[in-house]
Amino acid sequence: MLNTTAREQMIEQQVRAWDVLDARVLELLRKVPREHFVPEAQRAFAFADIEVRLPHGQHMLRPNVVGRLLQALELTGRERVLEVGAGSGFVTACLAGTAAQVQSLEVIPELASLARENLASLGIRNAQVTAGDGLQPDTRTRYGAIAVTGSMPVYESALQAQLEIGGRLFVVVGEGPAMDARLVRRTSEDAWTTTSLFETVIDPLINAPRPPGFSF
Repeated sequence: MLNTTAREQMIEQQVRAWDVLDARVLELLRKVPREHFVPEAQRAFAFADIEVRLPHGQHMLRPNVVGRLLQALELTGRERVLEVGAGSGFVTACLAGTAAQVQSLEVIPELASLARENLASLGIRNAQVTAGDGLQPDTRTRYGAIAVTGSMPVYESALQAQLEIGGRLFVVVGEGPAMDARLVRRTSEDAWTTTSLFETVIDPLINAPRPPGFSF
């Protein structure tokens, strides 16, 4: 009962309050047990408006950012989705709940194993987590949607080449104190559009290129 109340407060006070109004997304956040993906030592913060700590200095995305990510991708249940950065598997599970298939790449092997265990224990079979670097994309494979759960200090366009025509890419670009969450949509074989969605701050992808430093 306590989890149910805390989850509903999270949805109403954090997620919906941040302009996540898609009923399918809100229902998905009710169904996927966020607490299941939170390390036991952090379980008290499962529904809090914070980035919950994970091993190796990583963090789960805040619930409102997850809501905005899911809403922006507008998944229909037919897409094959690529996730860059599985973490403990929470966003992976949310994507799996509204897509046909999810392929997730996690650069830290321990987190990849943790995500696989978490997903398997919930019986989620349409998501596969692989230890690997999502910034080294396989351009032979295309996806209906791509979710990047770590920021890119400098935007790298290689991932957008993996979108199907009509496919959507969610990515956060820049450095603190304000990063730009963007939706990139492929409109033709050689054209993309970019929409700025909101400002936030999240962990950078481990191997993401950084801007060159100033020299004097």
